[in-house]
Amino acid sequence: MNAVIVAVLLMIILSLFRVHVVLALAIGAFAGGLVSGMSLQDTITAFQSGLEGGVTVALSYGLLGAFAVGISYTGLPKLLVEKAVRLIGKQGESRRRSLTKVLIVLIIALISSFSQNLIPIHIAFIPILIPPLLYVFNELKLDRRATATALTFGLKAPYLLIPAGYGLVFQEEILVPNLNENGMNVSLSMVPQAMLIPVSGMLVGLLIAIFISYKKPREYEDRSLTQTESTSEPQESSLFGNVIAVTSIVAVVAVQITTNSMLVGSLTGIIILYAYFVYLQVTKRASLSDADTLLTSGMKMLAFIGFIMITAGGFAEVIRETGHVELLVDNASGFIGDNRALAAIVMLVLGLFITMGIGSSFATIPIIAVIFVPLATAVGFSPMATIALIGTAAALGDAGSPASDSTLGPTAGLNADGQHNHIWDTCVPTFLHFNIPLIIFGFLAAMIL
Repeated sequence: MNAVIVAVLLMIILSLFRVHVVLALAIGAFAGGLVSGMSLQDTITAFQSGLEGGVTVALSYGLLGAFAVGISYTGLPKLLVEKAVRLIGKQGESRRRSLTKVLIVLIIALISSFSQNLIPIHIAFIPILIPPLLYVFNELKLDRRATATALTFGLKAPYLLIPAGYGLVFQEEILVPNLNENGMNVSLSMVPQAMLIPVSGMLVGLLIAIFISYKKPREYEDRSLTQTESTSEPQESSLFGNVIAVTSIVAVVAVQITTNSMLVGSLTGIIILYAYFVYLQVTKRASLSDADTLLTSGMKMLAFIGFIMITAGGFAEVIRETGHVELLVDNASGFIGDNRALAAIVMLVLGLFITMGIGSSFATIPIIAVIFVPLATAVGFSPMATIALIGTAAALGDAGSPASDSTLGPTAGLNADGQHNHIWDTCVPTFLHFNIPLIIFGFLAAMIL
């Protein structure tokens, strides 16, 4: 049996049975390596080699967690929550509260979209924006699964459709060159037109999640974001605290865009926050030891995400080393013949499996383009249809994969108080609401274009 299918299915099944994701990824990786014929030592070597790539991202997440908790201590989030609760209205105003829930989720989807194209900071905004809003979500009885789908939509759809920010990287530096290098003459201007139909499918999935699947109220407890040794409560809102908080947030965004480093941006924000903690020590309202405890607890908050990121790197490296990704594509292309409908379905499903394993649509395209482009040409797909097929095939699985930024990012924010399960509350909802529409709409695009 193909090692990729074994590894991915085993990882998914174990995760669904609530085996810890880190353990599920490790077991899946070793099973895939051994099934492919690799020795145990070679599998271990590949796995350990892959771990190195996730260290920087994991450290960045830890620092973002520390920064998010530091921001919550300034009093600014508390002020925003109080104002938001006033705007929500009384308990009995059900229509107003329902409209407020929908508006909040749509705004979050819009902000998430901006993080890909307008202000390309990717997932860095989530641990800063979402944790303070959890109290508002609880007041509204907002199902966090709707918020997870909104965040994932914003992290995926814009780069597939809009050639700016990460979208320009995806389209101009990865998708178009790989198609051209493998014999399909395409240009950047063709990509948005080709991807419009598949992305429309994602929009349909988002609307279904908001207005149908997760419309009903869901109860959550009001919990503190972290459990710390410090008994200090967040400070009352003050002009100085609010200025420091806003300044640090702006600095994080500006530095990350300038340096293209989430790590450096997070460090900058934390350094600015220390000015606030020094001020609190001078005014006898807190001490720097409280700051250390607070920031350490913030790092712990996102340690779970960091370990998944690191382990996912090992999993992906073993998958690549098996050589079974290419074998999977070759075997599938052998029985397609000249059946365009069958070719479209097979290409999309293969893309789903490969991306679920690797966890990155950006990394999937160079792998599948080598076979998919000649196959698409052979069965008679137009250049526009080929773009839609390969772009959609690469995007499939990014939503729903336990190892993808598109799911880890939302969980990082929504699970800040320990009430949001990564698999059942992020991965399963995003898989159902985005991968199914992507397959349907991607197939339609291939047949129409």
